[in-house]
Amino acid sequence: MNQQIRQLGVAMLVLFVLLFARLNWVQVFDAEQLTADPLNTRRVVRDFGQRRGNIVTADGVVIAESVESGGRFDRERLYPDGPLYSHVTGYFSFEFGATGIERSYNDELAGHSATQRFESFFDFFGDGDISADVTLTLDSELQRAAANALGNRRGSVVALDPQTGAVLAFYSWPTFDPNTISTTDLDAARVSKDALDNADGEPLLTSAHRQVFPPGSTFKVITAASGLENGVVTTTAPVFPEVVSYQLPLTEVSLQNFEGSLCGGNLAQSLARSCNTTFAELGAEYLGPAPLVATAERFGFNDAPPFDIPLTANSRFPDDYGIQLGQSEQTPPAPIVEGSALLAQASIGQFDVRATPLQMALVAAGIANRGDIMQPHVVDRVTDSNDGELLARVEAQLWRQAVVPEVAAATEAMMVGVVETGSAQSLARNNLTVGAKTGTAEIDTFSGAEDTHAWVIAFAGPSGGEPEFALAVIVEAVPGQGQQTGGAVAGPIAASLIDTHFG
Repeated sequence: MNQQIRQLGVAMLVLFVLLFARLNWVQVFDAEQLTADPLNTRRVVRDFGQRRGNIVTADGVVIAESVESGGRFDRERLYPDGPLYSHVTGYFSFEFGATGIERSYNDELAGHSATQRFESFFDFFGDGDISADVTLTLDSELQRAAANALGNRRGSVVALDPQTGAVLAFYSWPTFDPNTISTTDLDAARVSKDALDNADGEPLLTSAHRQVFPPGSTFKVITAASGLENGVVTTTAPVFPEVVSYQLPLTEVSLQNFEGSLCGGNLAQSLARSCNTTFAELGAEYLGPAPLVATAERFGFNDAPPFDIPLTANSRFPDDYGIQLGQSEQTPPAPIVEGSALLAQASIGQFDVRATPLQMALVAAGIANRGDIMQPHVVDRVTDSNDGELLARVEAQLWRQAVVPEVAAATEAMMVGVVETGSAQSLARNNLTVGAKTGTAEIDTFSGAEDTHAWVIAFAGPSGGEPEFALAVIVEAVPGQGQQTGGAVAGPIAASLIDTHFG
């Protein structure tokens, strides 16, 4: 009898272990498949109305939270600042899913990460809330300063810490109110989403990291760094001729300086004055395609930086200029290729060069950080919603070494010269060392259009200290309204951000 009882007990224990194993398999390994099953509407309804952690700025401002809601769902997502952070938080919609941090950190916010599930298994006496809060690197003062300075002009502002990659401000206009899509009034949500999908300026498509633009003269920083890196120029030699225009190789077409001005000098003088002629010649006749493409790619072009807001676009620098036809007459000579004329234009950020504002902020940050470009990130840490226990922290990580420290230092000094004597003098600040490069980028190089994007990239730090702030600003062209220059239009926005950051 005792043996039969023991056998029955063993059999029941085996069955319990199998049941326990199967239950955990379903809950952990089959969870994603079950969640995606279109027949599982109960699960979707339950998850949408469940507790969800807050999204918070670095200085403690709650920018996304769950509040109680009547009707079909227990809760709905609320964004207290509406459009101010929408391109960071994204929205959390029953019908349209999630975007932004709501998407990339959905598991943590909803309590579905492996760590949170493990803790919940042993938390027999808890209240069942295993959600987590996500704290960002954004500074609310800087974010609001970016929005106020840009106003109702199409464009973007990206500011970050060059030493860590932490994003301090991230704003684009036009923007949108995520509350209108995240509402539990599903009919109203559909109407809002449809209106935003068809709105001018594509407000749901963040221009700061999902759209690309010709960077114009801000790209001359990369061309200058490439010239120094490859040893074809120094900051003082050669001295490029003072000319109004440069005849593109193998063509009868001339590339002019801005407003037909007389421009030239050594590399430092030419960067301060933003001489198209100097940098077109440097790219086409001193560097050639391979070195300039290589430098651009080390800065991050032809790739997308790893970023915790989804769907970052690739910035691009053309890498095919045809076969070699000869050599330039410079010392050292560069190969003259079928597309040397196009390379000359690419060297000043035109032709088919395209960059996101995030990418150009990383260019400024890389120069300021001794040639090292850190991975950009907008999330700082994840903490338990109940007791604040640290669950995860985003550590600073190197993304690219763009140039060696000596080249970065020389380029940094030349960008400081742009502020001291060149086109970005409006950014000069007492007790700060500020470096910058302005840009005026034509929408279409070949059509004769005069409408331009206004750019500025910059870094700043205490006098005698390391740069601790880098940014990029673009104010997009308005068709039919003519040229706008980086120094006059984007410069004051950058100055406002620098003033806010340094108080």
